Amino acid sequence: MKNVLIKNGMVILEDTQQKKDIRIADSIIKTIDDEIMPEEGEEILDAGGCFIMPGGVDVHTHFDMPADVDLKTSDDFYTGTRAALAGGTTTIIDFAEPDPKGPLMEGLDIWHEKADGRSFCDYSFHMTVPRFDEEMPDQLTEMIKSGIPTFKAYTAYQDSLGVTDAELYRIMQSVKAADGVLCIHCENGDILKCRQADLRKEDAACIKNHALSRPNLVEKEAVSKVVDMAELTGACVYIVHISTKEAMEVVERAKKRGVKVKAETCPHYMYLDDSKYELPGFEGAKYVMSPPLRSKEDMKALVSKLKDGVVDTVATDHCSFNYRGQKERGRNDFTAIPNGIPAVEQRMELMLELAEREEIPLYKIAQLTALNPAKIFGMYPKKGVLRAGSDADIIVVQPDRTHVISKETQYQDVDYTPFEGIVIHSRIQHVFLRGEQAVREGKLIKETPSGEFLYREYLTNR
Repeated sequence: MKNVLIKNGMVILEDTQQKKDIRIADSIIKTIDDEIMPEEGEEILDAGGCFIMPGGVDVHTHFDMPADVDLKTSDDFYTGTRAALAGGTTTIIDFAEPDPKGPLMEGLDIWHEKADGRSFCDYSFHMTVPRFDEEMPDQLTEMIKSGIPTFKAYTAYQDSLGVTDAELYRIMQSVKAADGVLCIHCENGDILKCRQADLRKEDAACIKNHALSRPNLVEKEAVSKVVDMAELTGACVYIVHISTKEAMEVVERAKKRGVKVKAETCPHYMYLDDSKYELPGFEGAKYVMSPPLRSKEDMKALVSKLKDGVVDTVATDHCSFNYRGQKERGRNDFTAIPNGIPAVEQRMELMLELAEREEIPLYKIAQLTALNPAKIFGMYPKKGVLRAGSDADIIVVQPDRTHVISKETQYQDVDYTPFEGIVIHSRIQHVFLRGEQAVREGKLIKETPSGEFLYREYLTNR
């Protein structure tokens, strides 16, 4: 691998931006300085007029995930991480799922089989915890010894992976004792099941009923319960895909009183609203995910809380199902529409566009998409930051390169994008993964996967 010298770019550092040169050698960032003189044989990339940012870290993906006996996500680790890398994301954390009654290690082994040798970007896993029993504390310790110090629980889906309040409390105690982080999907499962049953009787085929079955307060109630449990146990909790104004306000209040709670939201909750569920025919099924899309008021509130620092990370919850043949399973029953949308490829460019639209500093975007997730989940300073000694995961962004998001040009293995037609006013021109160039002039040039599993031994800076 050749040494590379990136010159004349505006480098996005942890809390500022400065014109600097960057030398890449031996897979890491060797030097960042005002002016670095080229060495013999060194490849030079002139980044004049461009912004240089840390490679994206998406800590919420679902690749090769089973959703039913004969149904799984359309993107596996090969296609999903390839798309991530093409879009400027150099690290992902996926959710490993064990059998609800089986050992966690079996679930981890399955996810390694899915990902090892098939991932284009670097990767790790969170381990889903589908129950609590007397063996679970030892199993959590076993996960940590295997490089997995972060876990996930669901307050919904009690018929599969979800847990009761008592189980959640015990899981939090155990994760706290193990010095881990617990990611939590927050919806009141009992209430949404009741609402689903009522709405199915009224009109089972109405797609809008998906959103009506999960109104704002279904999320807000669960978030309130979770932060109260976190306060009681002292556990560090990370609430995934927050979609509502009310839930974000709960988190803001909890943070002010010292609760260890982190907030994630997703690009679709800041770009798309619930009018998508009223599109003609079955088109609204493309936007069925949980939590659902919300109102324009919620969208504005999330952007505001992002600017104010209440939002810690922006991830994707990438969970792709084809419109044809997969989403269509729910034509006669809104509860049968597979939940999830594709987004891992567009996250970084959507956030760059949000920065321009909302006048958000690019260092803030880098914090949300790389630095903060790397810190929260034990990958900093190896990942998430441009500094000497860090992995040379680097993206070069060229402003004033307008293009339009389209399913016709995406790498994601899915037959649509929910962001179709959105205009982006900059382009990710170059991407480096551990010093190897993967994208050149906006085109993916990497042909074979070389992503490495990230063994996360301990958590830092959370």
